[in-house]
Amino acid sequence: MAKYGFLGLGIMGSAMAANLVRAGFEVTVWNRTASRCAPLVALGARQAATPREVAESCDITFAMLADPAAALEACSGPDGVAAGIGSGRGYIDMSTVDDATAQTISTLITERGGRFLEAPVSGTKKPAEDGTLILLTAGDQSLYDEAGPAFDKLGKKRLFLGPVGQGARMKLVVNLVMGSMLAALGEGLSLGLKGGLDGTQILEVLDAGAMACPMFRGKGPMLLAGEEYPASFPLKHMQKDLRLALELGESLGQNLATTAASNELFKRVRIDGHGDEDIGAVYRAIR
Repeated sequence: MAKYGFLGLGIMGSAMAANLVRAGFEVTVWNRTASRCAPLVALGARQAATPREVAESCDITFAMLADPAAALEACSGPDGVAAGIGSGRGYIDMSTVDDATAQTISTLITERGGRFLEAPVSGTKKPAEDGTLILLTAGDQSLYDEAGPAFDKLGKKRLFLGPVGQGARMKLVVNLVMGSMLAALGEGLSLGLKGGLDGTQILEVLDAGAMACPMFRGKGPMLLAGEEYPASFPLKHMQKDLRLALELGESLGQNLATTAASNELFKRVRIDGHGDEDIGAVYRAIR
């Protein structure tokens, strides 16, 4: 049985690594804040001191890190993944980054003889816990095939999208739509409430028609409830993804006026100190 490594034990990574351990795989974990490894070690994982140590001891190493800077840092330097990857071993970065960062990481890994696959995910905390994420992969086809048993414990659907960079682009498209939809939901609820409509009935109408979707069912009651926004997907990460989508649009000559407006709402809430709250906290800038 393959030995797996996992780097990054935040909201998503901790749940994903736990699913691999519970499935009976041998898993070695690392996190920049080492204490976050303790719950995984209690489940049966081994803890490593550096990303390099993980890559040296595992057939395939997964990573779920906060942003492009963190993803690059984990791969670089004497204690990074690239220094320990070795010939034939695999590195699968599931972080949400831009396509250029994915390609840079791919080069770092393949120059050392390793294989690279990007695999950002669509889904938040609950799908990560339930193993029902959607995996958006691109890169080394042989690594995609070899990682299948692990992927099947992490997600309900996986797609192979071609060369490195296409996974990142697909993820940014998905989150662009998600962020703009959530901002529109907030505006609709706020307008309706100020016009004397019942918020629960607004959600009921939306759920009965063509706009019915799991996100509205999950986030709508949170927006109506008011002040508490426990994080399933931190707002600061959504704002980062919207910014990356805008940069991609600029590079490709694509107008993203709706995304730009949504980004400003998320950015305002992040600047006001609510970046660690759930994406539903964008409602703070709307109501």
